[in-house]
Amino acid sequence: MKHQHERIGRSGVAVLGAILAALVVAQRPAAAQPPPPSYPPAELERMVSRIALYPDSLLTQTLAASTFPDQIPDAARWADAHHYLRGDELARAIDADHLPWDPSVQALLPFPPVLDMMASDMRWTEDLGNAFLAEQPEVMDAVQRMRQRAWNYGYLRSSPQVIVRSGPYIIIDPVDPGAIYVPYYDPAVVFLPPRPGFVVGGAIRFGFGVVIGPAFRPWGWYGNRFAWDRRVVIINNAPWRRTWINRPAYVHPYEVRRYEPERRVEEHELHERTEREREAGRFSRERVEEHGRDDHRR
Repeated sequence: MKHQHERIGRSGVAVLGAILAALVVAQRPAAAQPPPPSYPPAELERMVSRIALYPDSLLTQTLAASTFPDQIPDAARWADAHHYLRGDELARAIDADHLPWDPSVQALLPFPPVLDMMASDMRWTEDLGNAFLAEQPEVMDAVQRMRQRAWNYGYLRSSPQVIVRSGPYIIIDPVDPGAIYVPYYDPAVVFLPPRPGFVVGGAIRFGFGVVIGPAFRPWGWYGNRFAWDRRVVIINNAPWRRTWINRPAYVHPYEVRRYEPERRVEEHELHERTEREREAGRFSRERVEEHGRDDHRR
């Protein structure tokens, strides 16, 4: 009997010790997050300079996607290999392949040159995403400052591709919401006073338009814009609330189903863009397609 009481006593002490240890662990502060980054205004201006003149709807998607930099290279490769798909066919392919990336990243798949630009300079993409997470209002202010400079120097004006509205805030909208043109320009030119004799009208050029039809609504298109007066980004008709603090858990409302990486499939032939096709995207009003349509399906 004495030994039985001793065993019970030792067991009780062990249990009590385990409970006390668990309480100590539970009361420990969670691992501290690194402090949010802070960038001076000039650095924010440098970051946004290469995208500040994008149409507002495209800029919202680019900023949101930059907060998922680890997903950008893979998405850029997918967009490049499926560049021959367009419109509803592309939307169906994105859905059929069960792509695992955030919908904001998927929303850029119709724009291989944009994803390629982001993937080719990951340091810039990561910095832009971190700045947008930590200082969204300041990033928006930097965009407006750069747009104002391009407007003041005569570079930024309405064109057959975009409508530019000036006022308290400069707004850039596509002429046709269903056809978005990516502007190409040199930040070292359009944000500085023009040299004597320089023709400002040719400083911003556009490639061919990208068709964004109703099939792309689930990815937030047609419901994305800036509320400039409140310094809020709206995507899929909801404020983008992902921040530096909640970034591990925040899920923005989309209609797109989110798949785990192991659910991903590939249903299409892969055709990397040729250099001629890449150049057409940047400099030509007409799309160049060097792969036969019959080769696109298995």
